[in-house]
Amino acid sequence: MYSSVFHTAAEALKNAHLQDPRIEFDGADAVPAEWLYTQRLSERLRQVYPDASEALTIAACCQHLYRWEIPRSDYPEGRTGYHQWRDYLSDYQSEKAAVILKESGYSDGFISEVTNILKKWNIRRLEEAQKLEDVVCLVFLEHYMYDFMQGKPEGQLLRIVQKTWNKMSEHAHRTALQLNLPEPARQIISQALG
Repeated sequence: MYSSVFHTAAEALKNAHLQDPRIEFDGADAVPAEWLYTQRLSERLRQVYPDASEALTIAACCQHLYRWEIPRSDYPEGRTGYHQWRDYLSDYQSEKAAVILKESGYSDGFISEVTNILKKWNIRRLEEAQKLEDVVCLVFLEHYMYDFMQGKPEGQLLRIVQKTWNKMSEHAHRTALQLNLPEPARQIISQALG
């Protein structure tokens, strides 16, 4: 059972995600992109890790927090620019999350635990960070990979799938192989793992 401030924090995070001006469609419903992502991440977390701790559950709700405010296009093209963007985004999102969680009534210790999970610095040693990474990768494969594939060369896609796969635990690998994916995405994964 979660603490008494969990629902306050979850509602505050939802309201933050709903501010995303980017819209995606979930069936016929137009939804702020970040809120749709958070719903997908939280649902997958419940399925894959039904015993997830409160800190991990909140960290999943903080993933991509205010991401739209820091566009990838503000950074140089290529690998170096991508890593600069991602590193800044990690700090920015963690700071935003800390403010919301503090205002919701969480302790500094709990907030530190959540931001450590979010930053995934010790992913192989911090079990909760690995679980969050698993769920992030699974949601990418299930909901975003097919659109991401469009117009990209096969070699690049194979490398991306291999890097994604290497971030995941064996438990997540087994789950990924059971996902209902479009055939082109399934074929790329099969080639990447072959």
